[in-house]
Amino acid sequence: MLIFWKQKLVFLATPKAGSSAVETALESLADVALTRPAVLKHASARDFRDHLAPLLSSKTEASFTTVALMREPLDWLRSLYRFRLRDLIEESDISAGYSFDQFARDYIEDPRAGFSDVPSQAVFLCDDEGTPLVDRIFPYERIEDFVHFLEDQLGFAITLPRVNVPPAVETGLAPETEAALRVAMQDDLALYDRVTRALA
Repeated sequence: MLIFWKQKLVFLATPKAGSSAVETALESLADVALTRPAVLKHASARDFRDHLAPLLSSKTEASFTTVALMREPLDWLRSLYRFRLRDLIEESDISAGYSFDQFARDYIEDPRAGFSDVPSQAVFLCDDEGTPLVDRIFPYERIEDFVHFLEDQLGFAITLPRVNVPPAVETGLAPETEAALRVAMQDDLALYDRVTRALA
């Protein structure tokens, strides 16, 4: 999370949606940078609303605009799998034969297996009713729009580096797994559709 006091702007770091690149480019320019531990770096929109927004409001009469990135949901899950697989490779031999298809089926399960038990982007960005709690959500796949917005708000040119890139691995899905996954991720898919249509 990055807070720009003068501009009254807050960047919320959606997990696996380019937050490390944004932080690398802008951390030194932010007035407050919560980059570690992960529970603070990736504080959700509802965490910000419930805890940090009241604190900021108590120190200034102006409200802060929140912005975040959202990745296409299936692509987000693929990115999550690549990072989790990297962690498994470092920790044990469990990664051998652990396919993305199996990871997706584990993600669908209720309750989820520990390795795949990660809150969805919709949970990160919305309230319990599915209403976005972020003022501006940009599709990760159109990150240039997000960069242009930041440049306008902050008043300087921004170049995002490539950092924290996961290894390339096979991420194919059986048709029946993808169909089930789309049902399980329907809230994320609906939110992503709203986000992309808003910028059309």
